[in-house]
Amino acid sequence: MYNATVLNKRHPLYQEDLARILQVEGLESLRGKRFLITGATGLIGVCLIDALMHMNQQGANITVFAVGRNKEKAALRLGEYFEDKHFVYVEQDVREPFDNLPKVDYIIPLAANTHPLAYSQFPVETIEINVKGAEFALLKAIEDDATVLYPSTVEVYGNARGEEPFTEDYTGLLNLSTARSCYTESKRLCEAMCQSFIAEKNAKIKLVRLSRIFGPTMLMSDSKASSQFLTKALNGEDIVLKSKGEQLFSYTYAAETACAMLYVLLHGEQGLAYNISNDNCNVHLKDFAHYCAAWAGREVVFELPSETERKGFSVAMRAILDNTRIRNIGWQPQYTMQEAINRTLTILSSSDHFHS
Repeated sequence: MYNATVLNKRHPLYQEDLARILQVEGLESLRGKRFLITGATGLIGVCLIDALMHMNQQGANITVFAVGRNKEKAALRLGEYFEDKHFVYVEQDVREPFDNLPKVDYIIPLAANTHPLAYSQFPVETIEINVKGAEFALLKAIEDDATVLYPSTVEVYGNARGEEPFTEDYTGLLNLSTARSCYTESKRLCEAMCQSFIAEKNAKIKLVRLSRIFGPTMLMSDSKASSQFLTKALNGEDIVLKSKGEQLFSYTYAAETACAMLYVLLHGEQGLAYNISNDNCNVHLKDFAHYCAAWAGREVVFELPSETERKGFSVAMRAILDNTRIRNIGWQPQYTMQEAINRTLTILSSSDHFHS
């Protein structure tokens, strides 16, 4: 039985991922800078922090203030840095102000409930974490004259308007009559808050809109369909699909997401949102399931979802992010979908113990 969220960070493929992130043009300008990253133990947070700390092995002298609510979880995910002078773990709820932290140069507020069970079970908390987390990050940025990289989401676009991919100027087609809107609407409000801070307080903010992300830094408690497929494959079980799997989505490998985020931080335009996606990873949900099953030598089976699961499900059948804008500033993705899934499963299969 696979039971790991403590990643084998020494795996050659993961080390290769970090090395590729550090090939981003202009990273030398981050030398000696201070980062405040919330959601530090999450899928993207861990990967970003690993990359920044990896830079320090080359003398970058970057300091990371990593914010999370659970020190035990942080010790399992980021514990190798706890004695490092360039790393400070901050045990704090992002719904509280960052009053006692030193001045920083960059803020990346990643803390969020990002999976369906959280939407359905804790919709009020989901809103509060997004909105208060963004507010206090922005206030800290004004105080410190720091730059914010705000991570928004494909969810702000809602349902597709036909066959066209979502461009950054699409204003969305959303349904407010469901509790699941807690995530989409709070992220839209956070984007509006970013634009308001720019207009009223001259804040320095760049925005990215993330697609559905997967990778070896995932948590086993993640209830997203893609994460469940990966977990089943690692456990050597058949892949359970709780729909016909005809949904067509943009996915992005976690390390490529981290790479693109740093690229926008360095090269993006102030106040502008950039979709992050990889055209090679625009696939149907059933294809994601089949790639996982093929790696494990198992089958894909169909099963009806529970009522609790159904409440958290996206109703979107098509959510493809147009990535022309980010490609125009020079970012290029690396992997095909099968390569990214195989990398994820190969790295995770070498990890050894579990904590949710």
